[in-house]
Amino acid sequence: MWIDSHCHLNHSKIAEIGTPETLVTNARAAGVDGMLTICCRISDEFPEVLATAKKFDNVWCTIGTHPHDAGKPDELAVTRDKLVALAKSDSKIVGIGESGLDYFYKHSSPEDQDKSFRKHIRACIESDLPLVVHARDADEDIIRTIKEEGAGSNLTGVMHCFSSGRAMAEAALELGFYISFSGILTFKSATELQDIARNVPLDRVLVETDAPYLAPVPHRGKTNQPAYVGETGKYLAHLHQINEETIAKNCKNNFFTLFKRANNTA
Repeated sequence: MWIDSHCHLNHSKIAEIGTPETLVTNARAAGVDGMLTICCRISDEFPEVLATAKKFDNVWCTIGTHPHDAGKPDELAVTRDKLVALAKSDSKIVGIGESGLDYFYKHSSPEDQDKSFRKHIRACIESDLPLVVHARDADEDIIRTIKEEGAGSNLTGVMHCFSSGRAMAEAALELGFYISFSGILTFKSATELQDIARNVPLDRVLVETDAPYLAPVPHRGKTNQPAYVGETGKYLAHLHQINEETIAKNCKNNFFTLFKRANNTA
């Protein structure tokens, strides 16, 4: 029923609860039909991320540099042309990212993050792949940058693990982007986010775990895994006052509409 649109199957923390094989098996038992495992560092993580995706019919991957790692020399050395070439190198690679801006932690300078983000946007346009956006405390700059770099292009993508405000959601939807909700949506304190989620059109929503982070209620506090994505989906169904099957169908259709290359390997 479900597609986990964003997880990290190769993360060291998730390894504490199982191998990728175990996690995929658990997910299938929980009604999860597929998942997208995300690359955060091209220089050292990407080969393992791709190898993991290639092991399974229902797992796809991205290629990209997380804003936390944008200032690392090996990541800075990856040119746009190199990123495009790698993105086109295998049909299992269905998106570019996660990339974006994070002004909360600032593990990389805002300048390096900006350079990296623009490089990723240009690579998406050239390769005709969607962008997976990480946004934290940088909403205005993210929307401005997407508008500047994507003007007149075929650029599309997803605001992953959405936890920004209403203005960001409305701007992203206007730009043709999708909104992906994580386990945060199920937290009692997330009333503003829940109100935003009620108003996101059903043809533009996705659900994700961001595993190993942000396990949804009733698993909050545990290491997250793709098997839990349905809990977020059920809560989203509750917010929209529709049944679980309808929201699952919409999220799944939206995933394959956005990540269109995944259709060729499903």
